[in-house]
Amino acid sequence: MNSKVFDRPVYILERKELVREVACLGDAIDLLEEWPQHDRDLVHDATLKTCYMAWDGHKPLKVARDAIRSFAKRKGILVKAPSVQPWMIKPGSGGGRIMA
Repeated sequence: MNSKVFDRPVYILERKELVREVACLGDAIDLLEEWPQHDRDLVHDATLKTCYMAWDGHKPLKVARDAIRSFAKRKGILVKAPSVQPWMIKPGSGGGRIMA
């Protein structure tokens, strides 16, 4: 198992009605690296630095998760977990499989 996976994902509102799941340290770093240059500030920089330090093993994974969660809350994009998870949706009949 990947040791860089969060114990619980963080959910972030990416666009109207589009929620992004940040389930691991790589997801958090990707989100922060993709963040618009004009909207970066000290909070962004500190969060990114914390995530990289956790990636290198200098900080616990929980600290990085807490940092990305705090960042999202401060930016007003933190959302609760969606009530329907993708794994809860029943696939269509057959699922495209061919019976032998």
